[in-house]
Amino acid sequence: MKILLLEPFLTGSHKDWAEELQKYSQHDIEIYGMSGHYWKWRMHGGAVTLARRFNESTLQPDLILATDMLDLATFLSLTRKRTAHLPSILYFHENQLTYPWSPRDKDTQLNRDNHYAFTNFTSALTADRILFNSHYHQQSFFRELPRFLYSFPDHKEINSIEGLKSKSQVLALGVDLQKLRDLAPKEKTIYNRAVILWNHRWEYDKNPDEFFQALFTLKDRGIDFKLVVLGKNYKKQPPIFEEARERLADHILHFGYAESLEEYAHWLHHSDILPVTSQHDFFGVSLIQAMACDVIPLLPKRLAYPEHLPEALHRVYFYEDQQDFVKRLQRLIFNTKVIRKQEVNQYAMVYDWKAKIQEYDALFETILNRTL
Repeated sequence: MKILLLEPFLTGSHKDWAEELQKYSQHDIEIYGMSGHYWKWRMHGGAVTLARRFNESTLQPDLILATDMLDLATFLSLTRKRTAHLPSILYFHENQLTYPWSPRDKDTQLNRDNHYAFTNFTSALTADRILFNSHYHQQSFFRELPRFLYSFPDHKEINSIEGLKSKSQVLALGVDLQKLRDLAPKEKTIYNRAVILWNHRWEYDKNPDEFFQALFTLKDRGIDFKLVVLGKNYKKQPPIFEEARERLADHILHFGYAESLEEYAHWLHHSDILPVTSQHDFFGVSLIQAMACDVIPLLPKRLAYPEHLPEALHRVYFYEDQQDFVKRLQRLIFNTKVIRKQEVNQYAMVYDWKAKIQEYDALFETILNRTL
């Protein structure tokens, strides 16, 4: 089967997912992508550019797989002479209905940000099948969609929601986790203090203030630890990162973006605890990567995180509030020798591509067969 994968924002985890799916699938996947810049313009204009590129090509796909960053309705209308008979899938990495916008964003300030969510809605209407990367993502989308549609003056199309639900399902991300495990150092440095890890984007929705405030509290109590801060930093990064670099200087082993997968894997394999404070995560790739390297998670009981661990273990790995977070983190630091003997990789490896790819390929075949 030939599959055309459309990704207007081909960067970061979107790029990894697309290229790894292409690598591991038994099907022939052609990626039409654009650079990961100007996300709003990609949602507006990406479909036009990718439609032109497709119309100029000789590619004859059997199936179209698009991500939520594409205006699928526009793409299919512009390519209808060649795609009218093709089944299409929309994969939601994120969605603009429930993604927490930055309060600094001018569109939010001017109350003009509904267009992007509406593009997600019309793309979902257009697709033959809708896929979400977690149950939390699917549920939060359909919980918010009625409120969004009711905000319009008339012809709200509320009845369309049931149809969208009936053609939606969860298909978790595949992640190349075995590669990270294979990069484990042959001789691991054993630090005499617990190594705490941050491996998320340096943005407000990952709630870095709560993370670093907890570390400041522990430092003030005289509790020693080491710190590794990874993740991509942006020009408008939250100021807490610079404050943390100064106040926690004596604890820092690494502070900044890992320039290679090898460097990233090195620090994951040398970390002990991953305290997560995020207010937004539709799936949690950074958590899954850390767990695959046996970094012990400390998680808030929200978002997609409860899906990644058996319910019987929730009392071990989840905290209730900020006070409980600091208390549990302190306890983990005091028990470093014990947690270094624990393994959590088995809960992450269910998302490794070797475990997931058959599910993807079988779904593609089912969708194609039902539309023939």
